[in-house]
Amino acid sequence: MRILRGLALIGLLAGPLSAGEAGDLVFAQRGPWDLSQGPLVWTLHQTGPQAEGFAPLGEGTVSLGAATDAPHGQPALELTEKTPRTTRKIGPFPVSGGDPALTFFLETTARDMAALTGGSPFYIRNRLKDALFRSGEIRHEGEATVAVFVPFAQDENRGRMAGFDTLELRFTLDDPGRPIRRMLAETGPLSGGRPAYHSEMVLK
Repeated sequence: MRILRGLALIGLLAGPLSAGEAGDLVFAQRGPWDLSQGPLVWTLHQTGPQAEGFAPLGEGTVSLGAATDAPHGQPALELTEKTPRTTRKIGPFPVSGGDPALTFFLETTARDMAALTGGSPFYIRNRLKDALFRSGEIRHEGEATVAVFVPFAQDENRGRMAGFDTLELRFTLDDPGRPIRRMLAETGPLSGGRPAYHSEMVLK
C-alpha cells in the first residue's frame, strides 16, 4: 500500500499549479493509450550506493498495460515492475488520467532520495513538484527534445543532501501525445566518493 500512497501524492503534480514550458511538455496529455500492439515496455536500469533502506534495482522492466482486475469491470491501466528482486503490479490507474510510468518514475526517485539522505519524503516530493512546475529548461539534442530540471540546486537544505543537491531529471520527448521515450534521474558523485545515484527508464 505504501507505493500506492506515494503514487497518489506524486499524482498531485498534475494539480492546478501553472507549469512552465518544460513542465507542460513533461505533463502533456498522453491518454488514452494505444495498447493495440500489447503493453508499452520501458527498460529499467538503476545503480547507487548500498545503504540501509536502499538497494539498487539493477536491471529490469516497467510495463504499462490493461489492468486485469479493475474494480467494477471498468477499463483501467496497471504497471508491472520486473527486477531480479521482485515482480509486482501497481495500480489500477484510470485510462484517461496522467502518465502512470512518469508517476512511477518520480515516486521511485523521491522514495530513493529519502532513503539515501534520511530526508522527509513529503519535503522531497514537494520540492520535485515545485521544480517540475516552476522551473526547468528545454534543450534540443539532435532531433530529440529534452526537458531538464535540477530541483535541489538552490535548496536551502542542499548541504545536507549527501550529493542529491546535484540531482538532475531529464525527459526525452517525442511528438505530443506519445509516451516519454527516456526518463533519467542522476546525481554527481556522492560524498565520500560513493557511486552516484542513477535511475533510468527507456522505452523499447
